[in-house]
Amino acid sequence: LMIGCGGTQQNSDNLNSTKNEKPLVIGLDDEYAPFGFHNEKGELIGLDIDLAKEAAKRMGVKFEFTSIDWSKKEDELYSGNIDIIWNGFDITPERKEKFLYSKPYMDNRQILLVKLGNESDFHSIYDLEGKIVGTQAGSTAETCINGDENLKNSLAKFGTYRNVKEGFAALDSGEFDVLIIDELVGRYEMSKAQKKFKAVEITIGPVTEIGIGFRKSDTELRNKVQKVFDEMTKDGTTKKISERWFGADLIKYKK
Repeated sequence: LMIGCGGTQQNSDNLNSTKNEKPLVIGLDDEYAPFGFHNEKGELIGLDIDLAKEAAKRMGVKFEFTSIDWSKKEDELYSGNIDIIWNGFDITPERKEKFLYSKPYMDNRQILLVKLGNESDFHSIYDLEGKIVGTQAGSTAETCINGDENLKNSLAKFGTYRNVKEGFAALDSGEFDVLIIDELVGRYEMSKAQKKFKAVEITIGPVTEIGIGFRKSDTELRNKVQKVFDEMTKDGTTKKISERWFGADLIKYKK
């Protein structure tokens, strides 16, 4: 999947000063609603798609979007296949050692999802003992589970799925008893799933923040993207985009 967006040259500060230069490529999991996913027409849409397109227009550059294996995002970035990760990308201490981030622009946490009717089995994280638990490969939740040896060893089985769609299908079929998932993504998917699933009010791991990811060496690119994102926040554009997808302004602004 490669979808272009952007504009013409506006000033000498533009990263792509001529139309012959290579566009900047944004890597994403393209089945990660509501941040980036395909609608019924096959069009790539989502909160982060809208934010990135607006940033590209203001920067006077061309962005392209390409689907990546989320578990290999670091390799994709440092091999040069992509230039930016803009896809509900949690900021964690481990990732900050590998990636350069924008300022955080949303909060996020990991929650439990179960099939409707099974929620009474869960009151704390310790109720995961003996359960078959799934989460997305390369996700914050996978890092959290792998980092807690006692918790992981208490599970009957711990597995990963490639994308959210596969995870929900596995939960629906009974392959997993529980999904651990980003709250923003999980609640959005539940709203489309005809009341098959239930969120359990248990937070797994720390509350995290979402940012835009770059190569460690790409300070100039990060700063240029951050500048236009700050402008979008100040003039209310990010608020309108958030309200379009969540019905509320969930964008946070940090000086």
